[in-house]
Amino acid sequence: MRAAILQMTSGIDPLANAATLADGVAKASAGGAAMLFTPEMSGLLDRQRERAAANIVLESEDCVLAAVREAAAKHGVWVHLGSLALKGEADGRFVNRGFVIDGSGEIRARYDKLHLFDVDLPTGERWRESDAYAPGAGAAVVGTPLGKLGLAICYDLRFPDLFRALTDAGATLLAVPAAFTRPTGQAHWHVLLRARAIEAGVHVIAAAQTGEHEDGRATYGHSVAIDPWGEVLLDMGEGAGLGFAEIDPARVADVRSRVPAIAHRRAIPPVAVIA
Repeated sequence: MRAAILQMTSGIDPLANAATLADGVAKASAGGAAMLFTPEMSGLLDRQRERAAANIVLESEDCVLAAVREAAAKHGVWVHLGSLALKGEADGRFVNRGFVIDGSGEIRARYDKLHLFDVDLPTGERWRESDAYAPGAGAAVVGTPLGKLGLAICYDLRFPDLFRALTDAGATLLAVPAAFTRPTGQAHWHVLLRARAIEAGVHVIAAAQTGEHEDGRATYGHSVAIDPWGEVLLDMGEGAGLGFAEIDPARVADVRSRVPAIAHRRAIPPVAVIA
């Protein structure tokens, strides 16, 4: 099965980003892909919160989601829309929500990012996702043409318990859309993604933001597809555009038969702390 990955340099105009996404769906279909994967914050990447807030709406009103659903139905392609910034329904904060959309344009699954990135970097960059975004309340695995897909977003990558829960629930493929910064990307992106693939014997597809963005940030790129043995099938480097990777669902059973770590998982007993 062929997967397509759209590596983006999303900007501050949702309509422009929607056009890029719709074009990506069309090109994924023309390239024979069964499913397209897009990055975190595909519809809007803007760290100036007052300006961004004017473009963040309810899911039912979002022009990017509507455009991608229409394109998916037109071309008969499934889409993992990595995430959109949307108005939440709870405490006034936004949500960072990913979607799985089928080839008829219907939404099959939603996932709100669980882990939020609050940090002060040595570069002087300061990120406080929790100031504006509420964390999700659950995880999700959904059937797709490529297999059972477990959903995560960006910073979730650093929390292996989430991926254990997803693979315990039957996931054979993990999606990790992201907008990694360059320092953290250079240090940790590939090693963490390969570890998630190897430890569970699953495919990993990680669509990423890349380059210099209108809001002044810079992202790492290097969207990848990784097989259950940890082999990198595709690395898109730093350029925006579309890439393709062949995903063999039978590879999961093959690797798990050689390294049956999933079958050997046990509940961890209480930890003894010895002074």
